[in-house]
Amino acid sequence: MIELLIFGIFFAVMAVCLLWRVKKGPTAADRMVAVDGADNLLCCAMILFAMFSGRGIYLDIALVGALFGIVDTMLVGRYLEGRL
Repeated sequence: MIELLIFGIFFAVMAVCLLWRVKKGPTAADRMVAVDGADNLLCCAMILFAMFSGRGIYLDIALVGALFGIVDTMLVGRYLEGRL
């Protein structure tokens, strides 16, 4: 159980760092990278929660969230490049 607390603190610190980058990012690309990192962090947290709770539904949700994160990053990248 102490591992869950350690990972929870680590995830909270990383989330604060990423949210700070979203707020202060000088360019839209910096903000998008921070949002993508937050998406990956959330997926990792859901996988960790699925391991500790013993329920597999959280793994499915994390997988779908990761797939949407990849599509979102590609679409925003194309928009910023001017091809969308």
